Amino acid sequence: MTATTTILVTGATGNVGRQVVSQLLAAHPGRVRALTRDPATAALPDGVDVYQGDLADPAALETALKGADAVFLMWPFHDAGPAPAVVDALTWHSGRVVFLSSGAVQEGVAPERQPHPVGRSHARVEQLIERSGLVWTHLRPSTFAANTLWWADQIRAGDVVSGAYGAVPMALLHEADIAAVAVRALTEDGHHRAAYALTGPEVLTQAEQVRVIGEVLGRPLRWRELSREEARQRLLADDGFPDSFVEPLLDGYAAMLDAPPPAVTSTVESVTGAPARTYRSWVADHAADFS
Repeated sequence: MTATTTILVTGATGNVGRQVVSQLLAAHPGRVRALTRDPATAALPDGVDVYQGDLADPAALETALKGADAVFLMWPFHDAGPAPAVVDALTWHSGRVVFLSSGAVQEGVAPERQPHPVGRSHARVEQLIERSGLVWTHLRPSTFAANTLWWADQIRAGDVVSGAYGAVPMALLHEADIAAVAVRALTEDGHHRAAYALTGPEVLTQAEQVRVIGEVLGRPLRWRELSREEARQRLLADDGFPDSFVEPLLDGYAAMLDAPPPAVTSTVESVTGAPARTYRSWVADHAADFS
């Protein structure tokens, strides 16, 4: 892509979106736009053209898309209902889209037959993008390392993290690695029609993740196992956690416990040239968030 390329980043104030914005500014000679609900509090870097709005606001999306050559698309909805209108707008204004999909999407399975609700919604968006005529790349990340920030309040309060399914194994992924792959797909050729399965370089159970956090912080943290019902009540009482996601989360953990351990991929390294960051590295980058 040329130096005059303009790239729009949706979800620009999220964990991944911020990294995409920063890495584009560092590596991309064109213009970077960001779509955010509240530009006044976005705290995005200098040099970014900030547009107010979100994907649920068609007029704002149209404004942000005018003149954009490529789009990083983060899907903020719990279903694919708004997807036809969003994809139509992308097709009308842009030529390339990198979609932050989900590792829950199973390859070769129709959207309506995907076993997980997150997989169903993201597979439907993928399908619409693939039929649109856009140059597309799908990113299917494994579990975000940033999800473990859910434990920050417990860690600040003591040395015990309580939860269900402590033996669930995960290949935790640093948001900077997701962004690095996205930036390559946004700014280079050779990624069209690729669906990249992204993982971290190691598999750790939830209990092991807590141990790693403790080692990085220099504290003796430990995991305390809760029953599913105890964990359900704790999550429902958490005002920061959406009630509608409690059962899907616990169902997902139960399924992951019964399934084979997740496979680790080398996709991050093959696309970017650098190995995926470890979970320990992610904790060190976010140590202040646990203190």
